[in-house]
Amino acid sequence: MLDDRTLVLNRSWLAVNVTTVRRALILAYIGCARVIQPETFETHDFDSWLSTKPVTGERVIRTVAREIRVPEIIVLLAYDQQPALRVPFSRRNLFLRDNHRCQYCGIRASSEELSVDHVMPRSKGGLSTWTNCVLACHECNVRKGNRTPHEAGMRLSRTPAQPRWSVYLTFGSDRKRDCWQRFLSEPRSIRDSRL
Repeated sequence: MLDDRTLVLNRSWLAVNVTTVRRALILAYIGCARVIQPETFETHDFDSWLSTKPVTGERVIRTVAREIRVPEIIVLLAYDQQPALRVPFSRRNLFLRDNHRCQYCGIRASSEELSVDHVMPRSKGGLSTWTNCVLACHECNVRKGNRTPHEAGMRLSRTPAQPRWSVYLTFGSDRKRDCWQRFLSEPRSIRDSRL
């Protein structure tokens, strides 16, 4: 339960990150954040959060002395920055951008069955960038070889581009909580910027 996710808002109540429940409780305990009660938007310091009673079926952390409600949203008291709007280029983010699909034949596959293909091969000056790298299944990657898609008679399913940042980048969209929706922008296909 302590490794579950908590949405982090800046002082202006804009989503800036996702952290663990453990870290959220620590931030509330040291006075850097307040816990938001999702039903009422009431904010609580650590002590007042401990005194709120869990609702039946709600996720809780059980200690020897009490049950502590799992904080789903916290607001930072002094942080008013916006998140960096640039998604770092990484293998993991490339897999997320391309949704584990070969960009030539469209097959969806596991990480072991896909590889990173340079649209303009590195031997011809191609760089490892968002606009030059795509996922390819092993069969398509071998077929393309050390050529451009045009030279190989192959076609990309879509033009590779740098994805836009979203708070969904910091966690799997399948792990979001319903109560977060009011604070999140539209979901993107990219889900995790951490390496």
